[in-house]
Amino acid sequence: MSTSVDRGAPASGKKDSGLRGSHAVRWWVLVVIGMAQLMVMLDATVVNIALPEAQQDLGFSDGSRQWVITGYALAFGSLLLLGGRLGDLLGRRTLFVIGLAGFGAASVLGGSASSFEILVAARVAQGLFAAVLAPAALSLLSVTFTEPAERAKAFGIFSALGGAGGAVGLLLGGMLTEWASWRWVMYVNVAFAVPALIGALLLLAKPAITKKPKLDIPGIVAVSAALFAIVYGFAHVESTSWTDPVALGSMIVGVVLLVVFVWLESTVAHPLLPLRVVLARTRGGSFLAVFVLGMGMFSIFLFLTYYFAASLGYSPIKTGLAFLPMVAAVVTSSTTMPSLVLPKVGPKIVVSAGFLVAAAGMALLTRLELDSTYATHIMPGLILLGLGIGAVMSTAFQGATSGIHPEDSGVASALINTGQQIGGSISTALLTTVASSAATDYLTSHKPSALAAAQAGVEGYTATLAWGSGFFVAGAVIAACLIPNRALEPSEGEPVMAH
Repeated sequence: MSTSVDRGAPASGKKDSGLRGSHAVRWWVLVVIGMAQLMVMLDATVVNIALPEAQQDLGFSDGSRQWVITGYALAFGSLLLLGGRLGDLLGRRTLFVIGLAGFGAASVLGGSASSFEILVAARVAQGLFAAVLAPAALSLLSVTFTEPAERAKAFGIFSALGGAGGAVGLLLGGMLTEWASWRWVMYVNVAFAVPALIGALLLLAKPAITKKPKLDIPGIVAVSAALFAIVYGFAHVESTSWTDPVALGSMIVGVVLLVVFVWLESTVAHPLLPLRVVLARTRGGSFLAVFVLGMGMFSIFLFLTYYFAASLGYSPIKTGLAFLPMVAAVVTSSTTMPSLVLPKVGPKIVVSAGFLVAAAGMALLTRLELDSTYATHIMPGLILLGLGIGAVMSTAFQGATSGIHPEDSGVASALINTGQQIGGSISTALLTTVASSAATDYLTSHKPSALAAAQAGVEGYTATLAWGSGFFVAGAVIAACLIPNRALEPSEGEPVMAH
């Protein structure tokens, strides 16, 4: 038997025991969803730290190494919208359970890989199951917490896990690689997947499918191919150039297919992505904010990690520890802004101000040098970044699912993840080029020496941080122009909890 989400006390002013039980279960559901979210976000960075040791152990080339990352990104990015819509049609619990079980199994396969091919296959499988799991998790959260105060707290916690997960992944990856083996950065996912799977089976109600699912096959093919081509094109740029025919052709094909997809969605009876999901100003502005946030966040983790390791000589563990003040700021901001500030000033102000605070933090970090000290020159910028990111993420996640119908919550949640993934792919390719150009420019204007080479690296990293600051300023402008400053509507609830 299942029960609907508690939207408040009955007219008599008394809550019955059934609803009290439902209230308690709701927060346990959040624990389960949070574990799944943390696992997916950790995986975005935890593998990067272990790649050199995995390469040495399995004996694959530098040219092949990128496929351990790209294989995951291609599967995850191209299948997200399909995964989200399947959750709407077949039941979010079903897809959540499949995603958890599959991600855990793929992680075990990757950890036990005896060859490069098996490792890449495992990473592709992880991406596939993450594309099912991530939208199911966020849509479960959206339809479970519909009372405004509880919704604000729940989205704040969920966003804190999303914002902190990448940085914690760096620390965890460093610890496991240094103290155990690269294989444990894969096996560690089981520690999240198994408890979350048990919790999901016990706490979430089985879906009652009353109508036969109808899939928009042309839309699925068009958007999956489009996202695959875009992610592949930008990934290919990293190892070639912006004028490479394969990279450029792939990106052009991806954009054309996206246009075809939008046209299809306006004409078919059962669209994969109903245009009403994105045309509402609050949701549309929030999706764009998440996209910009993905662009900026990737530059933080990627190029600051390079700076800590290459310029300051930090170990992987010390690099992870260096990000902890930012993690603390993300958690603080994500868990306080939605309940204390958002109801008073509105989403436009919170998102715009959050972007500007993050931009200020990024701007501070553009002044880094070879002899910069952590407490004086690095930590203040990281704290500002964390405060800004937490405010934007917790509000934009709510805004992107604001007023959404249950039958659209999965695809809306998938679009949030897609925005982050595509934003990250674009910024990684773009900023890799920016860093390389800045370093080359410095070297051509200075006499060759070890010091000049080291300083050229710093010039490259700080150039990317300047671009990242610009991304965040653009995000503030977009939010100010698009997001209306009115209270966010909750999603419509539905029975999700088992007794």
